[in-house]
Amino acid sequence: MTNSIRLFFSKLELDNRMLGMIGALIFLWVVFNFATDGRFLTPRNLFNLSVQTASVAVMATGMVFVIVTRHIDLSVGSLLGLLGMLMGTLQAHILPQYLGFEHPLIWVITVVAGLSIGVLIGAVQGWIIGYLTVPAFIVTLGGFLVYRGAAWWVTTGQTVAPLDASFKLLGGGAEGTLGAGFSWIAGLLASILAVVLMVLSRRQKAGHGFSIKPIWAEYTLGAVAVSLIMGFVWIMNSYPLSKGAVKRIFANRDLPIPDFNVYHGIAIPVLIVVMIAVLMTVIAKKTRFGRYVFATGGNPEAAELSGINTRLLTVRVFALMGGLTAIAAVIASARLGSVGNDLGTLDELRVIAAAVIGGTALAGGVGTIYGALLGALIMQSLQSGMAMVGIDAPLQSIVVGIVLVLAVYLDIAYRRRAGA
Repeated sequence: MTNSIRLFFSKLELDNRMLGMIGALIFLWVVFNFATDGRFLTPRNLFNLSVQTASVAVMATGMVFVIVTRHIDLSVGSLLGLLGMLMGTLQAHILPQYLGFEHPLIWVITVVAGLSIGVLIGAVQGWIIGYLTVPAFIVTLGGFLVYRGAAWWVTTGQTVAPLDASFKLLGGGAEGTLGAGFSWIAGLLASILAVVLMVLSRRQKAGHGFSIKPIWAEYTLGAVAVSLIMGFVWIMNSYPLSKGAVKRIFANRDLPIPDFNVYHGIAIPVLIVVMIAVLMTVIAKKTRFGRYVFATGGNPEAAELSGINTRLLTVRVFALMGGLTAIAAVIASARLGSVGNDLGTLDELRVIAAAVIGGTALAGGVGTIYGALLGALIMQSLQSGMAMVGIDAPLQSIVVGIVLVLAVYLDIAYRRRAGA
């Protein structure tokens, strides 16, 4: 029986490390669900968990590229706080003077401005690292201090609120979701896309003469993918809105208040994470830029000798990281509905931990986007579970630190064994 199971999984050609991460995540969920008397694995908590993970997950996809190229970015948490403060000030104090409050363009201008500033700051950091050859650790450590201080000076320490109503939809909540109907449509489209991508990948491999999985293995993986997608949609559509939220939402839209349950569906931040994950995966696997990133991380000297402009590549990687940090700042500030000086505190450590736990090698050259997403989910599940159990914040930090060190050790041991 054991040999049959081993043969079955070998034919599926799954990443053993990914299976181990999924197993660890399931273990955490089962333990916390038992410790909380069944409150952890409820639609409400899983909905909140997905939204809470979103901002770190977005940044973790960019941190994969940074670490793969043998760099580090310690500034993302402080940069998130600065960008959040700038965007909050722009939409709460500056734009209303010219456009009026709740103008439909306020959130658009705010997001574009935040993205532009984030990309610019990231590019400047990358230029200092790539062209002035200052180590990334020092540059981003300086950024960690500078951006946190700059965020305070924007409003001299005052919290910015309220934010634009349309902007706050990007943070999730009762109104920031697709709703049940559109969530089913989104799930169906995502399932079709997953199957199509599997078919195209199989044809491409066959066309280039590479070995391909047995057809039953493809069907099995397709069924698993569709089941996971539609199962997630079903869980999100099982979390009903409160009666107060239903009355407020329908009254604002001049619609009759229904006498039946209305459900949340997929939160907009989760949709943003999915789109960014797909885009970053395509960039990593299907573009010249992505190939250059992994080639440079694998052997910087060989990459430079082969004609890759590694200095410009560094600028582009950090500019991308800055843009993704801006998107994370949008999600984080919109979710809270305000921007305080503590926004993004310690997020740099959570992001790095998510990437490393997800299998990104600190030595460079190795990393996956889906691994970083799983790492972010594991980190947030660990923190949320401990908070629900009632573990004090200092002890939570101790546990997370131990888990991070253990994850790196296991990764090193796994790579040594695989190399052997």
